[in-house]
Amino acid sequence: MSPAFPPNDVFPPQKPLSRRQFLRSGSAVLALPFLEALAPRVVRGESAAPAKRMVCIMTNTGLLPGHFFPKETGRDYEPSRYLTHLEPVRGRYTVMNGLSHPDNSGGHVVEKSFLTGARFPASSTFKNSISLDQLAAESLGHHTRFPFIALGVNGQHDGLLSVSRDGVFIPPELSPAKVYRRLFTPDTAEESEERMREIGRRISALDFVNEKAQRLARALGAEDRSRLDQYLTSVRELEMRLEQARVWQQREKPNMSRPAPQDITDNTQDVDRARLMYDMAQLALQSDSTRLITLYLNPLEVTVKVPGVSDRTHSLTHHGNEPEKLDQLARVEEAGMKNLGRFLWQLAGVNEGAGSLLDETAVLFGSNMSNGSNHSNVNLPVLLAGGGFKHGQHLQFDLKNNTPLCNLFASMLQHLGMETERFSTGTGTLSGLELA
Repeated sequence: MSPAFPPNDVFPPQKPLSRRQFLRSGSAVLALPFLEALAPRVVRGESAAPAKRMVCIMTNTGLLPGHFFPKETGRDYEPSRYLTHLEPVRGRYTVMNGLSHPDNSGGHVVEKSFLTGARFPASSTFKNSISLDQLAAESLGHHTRFPFIALGVNGQHDGLLSVSRDGVFIPPELSPAKVYRRLFTPDTAEESEERMREIGRRISALDFVNEKAQRLARALGAEDRSRLDQYLTSVRELEMRLEQARVWQQREKPNMSRPAPQDITDNTQDVDRARLMYDMAQLALQSDSTRLITLYLNPLEVTVKVPGVSDRTHSLTHHGNEPEKLDQLARVEEAGMKNLGRFLWQLAGVNEGAGSLLDETAVLFGSNMSNGSNHSNVNLPVLLAGGGFKHGQHLQFDLKNNTPLCNLFASMLQHLGMETERFSTGTGTLSGLELA
């Protein structure tokens, strides 16, 4: 399986551009039949409603609770050590405590179901379910060249964020340079022709499968025909996605004036590598190349190059309350929060209709663990920014009987315009979190 894309302070500081300034490829659609869903919004007109977007970010080390969660609840809280780095966007995010997935314990392995909520991930018979981003991509992915983008920093791990409907992990792209090329570098004539041939081959294969399945259906009983119908529905959906990929392949990519990034090969430069991927996420959203992104942060086995840090992050998470290890771990986590604050601030600075790119993008940040020292999977550190919600508060739920994290996911799906009341192991939407 090819990573990152389904078929189909590194940059110099610049003044944020509006989408009208940013997108320059609108005339490319004139050579094709005009498709409203596939046309850039600048072509459809400025009156078009701002697109809804979602970014899901997970760090797999946990976060020191005392440095992440504020002591006070409500809106008048004093920012914690980590949240001081988000002060420029103070009123545009909500921090939450008392959330977790039910029947979801087992330490690091729980990252497998961070975006799915699937139960018992530590079980030998575990079967994962579809992740939040992939469910959204099934309904909304056709609006952009890339239905979703999966990004990662510091290696692929057993537990990844994006999971298909069949429970298969989708590997993230680890190279910012490759992300940039896929987003903005025009394909050569030979590359475009080969992509079109590959799409054609896949469509032909699906036609063959569909024909064989139709013949088989005549000899099946009612129960087996029902299962086959579900399978054929998936085949038809894949055919539609391939047809959309064919249309997008014939369209020019957005013109990008900012230089391509250079990959950082030293994985101890985790902070800089993550900053690069955050930049790629911003450009992907700003160019409307995709509206759904996951970012998997994995500093676990790295000795991160941060002043005052000399040990691997994993060993630091098992700190045993030793002051020196706690200090080093806090420095690592704080550097990660600075990256997040920079990303949110940049999204807030991009004009998007009457608001900003952050206003239309629900950005989830969290971890599969709370306290890495004891591998706790309850009271997860979770933060939601943007997305048109009423923010600026610290929501604290029952710390002993946690509220399902999937309730937050249902609220995020509703932000995207999807008509859903529940997601996975959730019981509804998240109380206390309201749309503005």
